[in-house]
Amino acid sequence: MAQQGPPPVTVANPVVKTIVEDDEFVGRFEARAEVIVRARVSGYLERVHFTDGSVVEENQLLFSIDPRQFDTALRQAQAQIDVAEATYAFASEQLERAQNLIDNGNIPQSTVDQRREAFLSAQGALEQARASLELASLDVEYSQVRAPMAGRIDRARVDPGNLVSADQTVLTSIVSADPIYFYFDIDERYFLAYARDARTRGVSLQEGGGGLEVKVTLSDESIPPMSGYLDFSENRIDAQTGTMRIRAVVENPDEVLTPGLFGRVNVPGSLPYEGILLPDEAIVADQNRRLVMTVDGEGNVVPREVRPGPRIDGYRVIRDGLDGSEVVVVNGVVRARPGSVVAPEMVELPLIAEN
Repeated sequence: MAQQGPPPVTVANPVVKTIVEDDEFVGRFEARAEVIVRARVSGYLERVHFTDGSVVEENQLLFSIDPRQFDTALRQAQAQIDVAEATYAFASEQLERAQNLIDNGNIPQSTVDQRREAFLSAQGALEQARASLELASLDVEYSQVRAPMAGRIDRARVDPGNLVSADQTVLTSIVSADPIYFYFDIDERYFLAYARDARTRGVSLQEGGGGLEVKVTLSDESIPPMSGYLDFSENRIDAQTGTMRIRAVVENPDEVLTPGLFGRVNVPGSLPYEGILLPDEAIVADQNRRLVMTVDGEGNVVPREVRPGPRIDGYRVIRDGLDGSEVVVVNGVVRARPGSVVAPEMVELPLIAEN
């Protein structure tokens, strides 16, 4: 009976290239700005001028409050201006005439004083009437509720015909869409590591992370990761949770991202260094150890204990145990038993793993 030869396996050198390890955190998207829209005057809602959930522009008309009472108050304030101007003009003429007569001694000083008092009173009444006109004009303007900023609007909370109370009744809300904020929390260990790396780069983590670039991924993996950058961190670690809140800014031109949506952010967790990468299939578990099977020049299988790290470019980072020159079994590990002899077939791993 013919003796079988050594079992065939596929071997390769680890991928060695410059990498930056990522740390992953879960967070939530929030709007960069949000406004709760309320009316500044009281009255009955007359009309809604937008479609629920649409995108509105700054200063776009949203609601109309019945303006008739405000128009009437405006006309009344204008009439008060006319009366005050006439009174002021008459008092001014009377004072001027009295000042001319007193020079000739034709009227007493008390009469001049009385007319000066009447003039000053008329002057004050005119200023008061002008202020009332400005307030009435503002009320007419405020009866047209406009968008204070551009963004996506919520539904109308009040239907036409209902009474709206000034500064109390919530009419709707608007959130900005692009860009959008992403908030996540890091613990003390990550904070100290990031702060150390930030100092190495000559920036400050507490001044927004120095614009450190990050990647944000949604639960729908068909949507490719989106780029963003850190721009803010809180000024202290929460004593109860031991965490610090960090914020990233993400561009959202197609408005796929919505406030309240969960996501995962990948933050560079190290400075660039020469990393050693292997496929996950090349790593085997032995109780609490992780091993890879190396092959020498004679086909002998020699196990190596390694310390795996995160996944980068489809590979697993090997933090300790290899120097990159080894020949490692990447396919057929079950046939490569420690101490056995195999028939290796050498292949070259691509720089980025093919999915």
